[in-house]
Amino acid sequence: MAKYRDLILEIIKASSGHMTAEAIYLEAKKLQPSIAVGTVYRNLRLMTEAGEIKRVVMANSPDIFDISTHPHAHLICQKCHTIADFSISNLEEHLQKLTGLEILGYDLNVRYICNICKKKGIG
Repeated sequence: MAKYRDLILEIIKASSGHMTAEAIYLEAKKLQPSIAVGTVYRNLRLMTEAGEIKRVVMANSPDIFDISTHPHAHLICQKCHTIADFSISNLEEHLQKLTGLEILGYDLNVRYICNICKKKGIG
């Protein structure tokens, strides 16, 4: 249903766009108690296929869904798991020149320890 799809999209937008399917479901359930978990997963798949959102595969943790579909990478703190977007100018063009292949897209997750965790001595 379009109302569920719109609800899910609004939840992702309001969160800055880095949420797991489970977190999206829990938030949707607060706003629309009748929504089923399968409905959330099905809509996330359809929205990803339609290019409305981007699914980001995360190593050793659940995938996240990103509202930003333009080419970009993610900084992921290894301690607090904060996720931030960043861009590398002309990365696709550079990869194309290096490989001689047509680059259709990329997924880049850079792991680091954020300044807040460093200050707390968590790093």
